[in-house]
Parts: sequence; C-alpha cells; structure tokens
Amino acid sequence: MNRLLLNCDIGESFGNWTMGLDAEVMSFIDCANIACGFHAGDPSIMRKTVSLALSHGVQIGAHPAYQDLVGFGRRSMAYAAHELQDILHYQIGALDGICRAQGGRVSYVKPHGAMYNDMMANPAQLRAVLQAVAAYDRDLPLMLMATRDNSAAQQLGDEYGVTLWFEAFADRAYDRAGMLVSRSLPGAVHHDPEHIVGQALTIARGDALTASDGSALHLQANTLCVHGDNASSVAAVRRIREALNQQSAS
Repeated sequence: MNRLLLNCDIGESFGNWTMGLDAEVMSFIDCANIACGFHAGDPSIMRKTVSLALSHGVQIGAHPAYQDLVGFGRRSMAYAAHELQDILHYQIGALDGICRAQGGRVSYVKPHGAMYNDMMANPAQLRAVLQAVAAYDRDLPLMLMATRDNSAAQQLGDEYGVTLWFEAFADRAYDRAGMLVSRSLPGAVHHDPEHIVGQALTIARGDALTASDGSALHLQANTLCVHGDNASSVAAVRRIREALNQQSAS
C-alpha cells in the first residue's frame, strides 16, 4: 500500500475571526498547508500556525492564493505569468521567513482554491507556477491534483526539475478524467464517514474508484487531502489516520 501523506488546509483564521480546528487536527496530519495572507491568514496567525506545526513535527507547506480575501481565493482572477510568479514568491517568502524565525522551513507548495483549479485546467498557468517554484527553490515539491493521467503534468515538472506530489481527496466525487465533480452538482461531496474512510483506503491501496459515469478510475497519489473545519471532519481525519496505520501494519 502507498504511504499516503495526509495534508490539511490550515491557518485560515484572520484577526479576530477563527476558522477551522487547527489544534485538534494537527496531531493526525503529516503536512500543513498554511495560508499566506492573500485568501486567509495574517502574520500573527501564520506565526501561531507555524509554531503549532513545528511542535507536532508536521511538514509546513506554503498555501498561496490569488489576492482575494473577500472571495476566500475561490474566484478566478486574470494574472500575467510574471504577476502570478510575483505573488507566489511574495507569499512563499513571507511564510518561509516566519518559519525560519522559529527554526523551520517551508518544505513544499500547494496553491489554493481558484489558483489550484486554474493551473490544473490551463497548462500555461501550471508552467508559470512551476517556474515560480523552481526560481524560489527547486527542492520544494509542488502539490497538485492526481488525475486519470498524470503524465502531462509530470513532463512539465521534469522539465523544471521540480518534484510533484499528486494529491487525492477522500471526500469528493471524481469525473471520468479524474477531475473533481463540481460542488454545484449533487453527490460532489461525500458526507458519510464510512464512505470517506473507505475511499481513503481505496486510494492508498491503489484500487479503482468509481467515477461519476460509472467507469473505473485509478489515481496514483502521494498525498491525501483531509479537512479539519468542524468536529465531524476532525473525527473523520482521526479515523483515516487510524485506518491507514492499521492497513500499513497488516
């Protein structure tokens, strides 16, 4: 079975507004995707979240986004390639500075929201993101979505010498191409804990999921995205961690 790293979007509070149960979920994950201030988070939240991750031995990832606090980074925005690279360097560098001040380092990059979706749909945008990561630190892996065929993305990653971590989701439905079904469609998000844990184990074993059209879908993934924004989601993360640990030990 693949050793799947559990990753979680985290550090998304802002000022006096608290979002997520970061302290509760941190002990169950391997990688913390920490917001860098453009869609959520602020310098103090970043510092506190970095400290929490370091205290649990969790890898810290930069979670950059379009500059869109109002839309939580979920709205597509038009950036030229050099502008996209500028905002990536700005956010990665900010989080990396806060990490260094506490004896840590940013160890990977996972774009957020619309930036993530746009780079998966547009090879030119993925190329711009890869160029930005390679220019900042070629040793930083880039996290992106695992699909039915990862070869085109892998070819671009190889071109820039950037390691790719392919990501799957335990609580989302997939279409035939291995892309996430739109949240606007029924059944796009799984809520049954048994289903979520079962899908996590299916992905870890490398077995086929059932796509929305009924076809078999194999995902080659390195990491699994989990959510910790409410008590039930934290409980699901705990169950996934326990199930993966048991499966690895058997």
